[in-house]
Order: sequence, then structure tokens, then C-alpha cells
Amino acid sequence: MRREGVFTWDWFYGEEYALASIHTIPASFQRELAFATEALGGIFTRMVSVLRQGEDELLEELGLPEPTRNAVRLSVAEEVPTIIGRFDFARTAEGLKMLELNSDTPTGIVEAFYVNGRVCTAFGMEDPNRGAEDELAAAFQEMVSEYRSKHYPVDHIVFSALGWHEEDAGTTRYLMNRSGLSARFVPLEDLRVKGDRLYAGTGEKSIPVDVWYRLHALEMLAEDEDRDGYPTGVHILDLIARGKLAVINPPGAFIAQTKALQALIWNLHETGQFFTPEEHEMIDTYMLPTYLENRFQGRFPYVVKPVFGREGGAVVLCDSDGSVAAKDGEPAYWDQMMVYQRRVELEQVETETMKGLFRGHRLWGSFLVNGKASAILSRVDGPITGNLSYYLPVGVEG
Repeated sequence: MRREGVFTWDWFYGEEYALASIHTIPASFQRELAFATEALGGIFTRMVSVLRQGEDELLEELGLPEPTRNAVRLSVAEEVPTIIGRFDFARTAEGLKMLELNSDTPTGIVEAFYVNGRVCTAFGMEDPNRGAEDELAAAFQEMVSEYRSKHYPVDHIVFSALGWHEEDAGTTRYLMNRSGLSARFVPLEDLRVKGDRLYAGTGEKSIPVDVWYRLHALEMLAEDEDRDGYPTGVHILDLIARGKLAVINPPGAFIAQTKALQALIWNLHETGQFFTPEEHEMIDTYMLPTYLENRFQGRFPYVVKPVFGREGGAVVLCDSDGSVAAKDGEPAYWDQMMVYQRRVELEQVETETMKGLFRGHRLWGSFLVNGKASAILSRVDGPITGNLSYYLPVGVEG
């Protein structure tokens, strides 16, 4: 398939990423992914609605950095804490199990919403993500309308990511072009704070930013400083908290992002609190026991993972006796608070690569857009799905 400008990171750091093959799934599996995504999306939405009203001590227990806590209390659309998030699922012998929710700054978007359809067309197969691009446009436009209804200015819309990062910048430009909004791309490094406004660009060409889409996580923003040591990120978070800057994803998405929330949900489920009988059933069916302390050693295999880690960063797979079965080798996220989750085995698959046949484990991503299930994503790697996993397109069996 011909390489196109929309998707240019089919190779990462000299390694193959996007595979020139396709795997099929039954329509029934696609429907179950969608069902689980919407059911869990509703549960996370209810939790965020309650937690944003909590005291600082509660947000601290969930691992949220202090500079983010006032910002995340801001309610934009109560029923939609994230306009575009991605649940990650394992297809196991015990059924579909959700591992985590990437609700703040998910990636894999271009692959799922755009590339998958092109590959399906090339192979003459049905695309499970057909029509999903239109859902992106509706979600962005509805979120801007929500801000407008709350009397935010929305004239100057900016989409930002690290300009040098091919995947992040490409994903951000793709979303901007599909959003249907009149917006411009400005790299993160070309943003400035002046008084009560965020500005994009430099010198006389700079403009005030009213609405800011950022592929830049809030926990990273909380630590951002200028070269002279000024805490620019904290200043921006203060602007968000005071209603001076509209952001997408909305700040409540950051509450849903922490894996400590999964531990809280499981605790409430285990003690029979808060949730409806139907919600308890969904949690029992699709979630995994998750705790802030290790309750598994000597009993069950388990996973240790950071509350805001991404792409398998700082993940450790342990056997029931505590011995390490697999461990991430990258340096990021090891200083974060950790959660302990019941370990399940991802399905094993075989696929052709440029290096020959690869036997690995598949992780399923299922996007939640404006509260509804949307596109799906398939990635293949070793027992830990990392930043250099393979992207494997998916078609629906005829």
C-alpha cells in the first residue's frame, strides 16, 4: 500500500511498526468490544462526576499532582469527561478484560480511524471502523459548543503537540483536519503564557489561544518549566482552573486516566457500594481486581503498573510468588505511584513481518468518543505491549 502524508510513522526508529497484513474478527466480537466500552465508559463517567467534587486528600490518593487538582474540578460536559479516550482490553480465556483507560491523551488514532479503512479496502474486506471519522468531527464540535454555552471565547482554536515528534504531531494534525473546526497547528514549543492568556506563535504573529487541543498529558504539563525555570505548566493549569482557557480533552479526563481510579472502582464493587446491580455486573465481567497495595503475592500472578504510565512504561509482570516474569526496560514512569492488578494472559497470535513470522500477544484498543464506542485498534508485541509494538490492521469476517 502506498505511503501517504497522513500516516508517516509506519516505521519507528528504524523498526517496522505498521504491518502489511490484516487479521479478521467476527462481528460478534466487535459488538462485545463496543458493549463493554460503553458500559465501562458510563461507570467511569459517574465516578469522575463525583470525584471532581472531592477534597484534595482524595485526589492526592488517586495520584493527581497538586497543580492539576483545581483544574480537574472544572465541569464542562458532565456526561462526557473525555471526548476521545481509548480502553485497552485483553481477550482472555475468561473473556474480555479491561486493562486500563487512556482518557487524557490517547494515541493510535490515525491507525484506527484512517489507516485501518485503507487497508481493508486494499484487501477487499469490511472495515470495523467505517464511519468513525465522522464521529470525531461531531465530538470536537460539540465540545466547542459546550464551552461556548458557558461563555468561553472560542474564536482562536489551536492544536498542539511536540513539533519534532512525528507521531504526536501527525496525530494532532490529523485530528485538527478531521475536527471540522477552523484551527491552526502550533507546536508546544511555540506556546507562551502572558498574564491571563496563553499565546501561540512568537512576536507580532502570536495570537491568544481560546481553545487548546493538546496531545500533552496533564501530569507532564504540571512539571513543565521555561528555560529560566518559570513554572509555565502550573501557570497554564491555573488558567484552566479559572476558566481562562478551554482545553480538549477537558480536564476531567485526567481523573479518569489514573489507574488508581480502577482500584477505587474495584474496592466499591468488592464491598457492594455505590454502583447499581447492572454496573456491578459489568465491573465483575469486564474489569480486573486492582489495588493500591499488593494483595496477590502468594495467591495469583499480578501486574505492577504506574498510575499515569503509557505504552507499557514501568510495567512489571510477576508470578504469584513475586518473581518477575517480564519487565519494561525503559526509564520513564518508575517514580510514580503504582497499582497492583490481577494478571491475565493476552491472546497469542502469529503474523508476518519484514523479519518473518512473529509470535506475540495481542492487545485490543477500543475508542470511546463522546461517550459512545467507536473505532478499534489491534497491536501485537511481547507480553508487555510497548511503544515499539506492531500495529496490525483488522477486518470483519464476511
